[in-house]
Amino acid sequence: MNTEKINTAKKQKRKYQIISVLSVCVFLLVWYLATAVFELAPSYSLPSPVKVFNTFLTKLHSKAPDGATLPKHFISSLQVAMLGYLLGAVIGVPLGIAMGWFKTVDKIVRPVFDLIKPIPPIALIPVMIVVFGISIKAKAVLIFFSTVIPCITNSYSGIRQTKQIHLWVSQTFGASNMQMLFTVASPSALPMIFAGLRVAMGSSWMALVAAELLASTSGLGYLISIGRSLLRSDLIIVGILCLGMINIVLTAIFNLVEKRFVRGGKDE
Repeated sequence: MNTEKINTAKKQKRKYQIISVLSVCVFLLVWYLATAVFELAPSYSLPSPVKVFNTFLTKLHSKAPDGATLPKHFISSLQVAMLGYLLGAVIGVPLGIAMGWFKTVDKIVRPVFDLIKPIPPIALIPVMIVVFGISIKAKAVLIFFSTVIPCITNSYSGIRQTKQIHLWVSQTFGASNMQMLFTVASPSALPMIFAGLRVAMGSSWMALVAAELLASTSGLGYLISIGRSLLRSDLIIVGILCLGMINIVLTAIFNLVEKRFVRGGKDE
């Protein structure tokens, strides 16, 4: 019976992968027909996928017209995004857990959290530029603010949603308050914590691109900004597609980690 379920799951996964590949191929075909064949839009506003691919290959080794190659922009964006994201996760997750479990911590932190929570991270860009200038610190702090909020919110919600009956059972067996936190509440909150980390990942990239569009000297957002100023839509699309590819890779890695810790390392 288990073998049949595993085989069915593998078939469904393979079917999904085939459909995903076909959908991308259909999208590229429609894009090519609309631009290169029927010319529904001028090439300077919407280039064909062939031109975008050629620009991508050229930017792998060419610094023109923005002063850096595509790998350099990629590394610059990834470095800043990961720095701010990890900082926000390391601070946000434990703080959210502490707020959800300890009432004293919740009373102390909540007023400040409620004040910062509704502020869009993009609104902090002028402040970051004034304080840190156009530097990696400004972008990292901005990404930190965009990451720490969802991490705190979801970690707090996950702890607060711990079933009371599980706590009662652990108390019956003589578990202390800290033992209940680490052996009952925290493991049960992992799905919500990982959901917060996933949301934070998307928020961090949006904040990074916004910061690089407004004030930066490198990065994929800077590449997109240069493409806009030069009316090079092919550069803009290359930058956008690179952001999408980075997100796909990071999501795949994130899914593997989540499966390992939340689902016990087994396929559903």
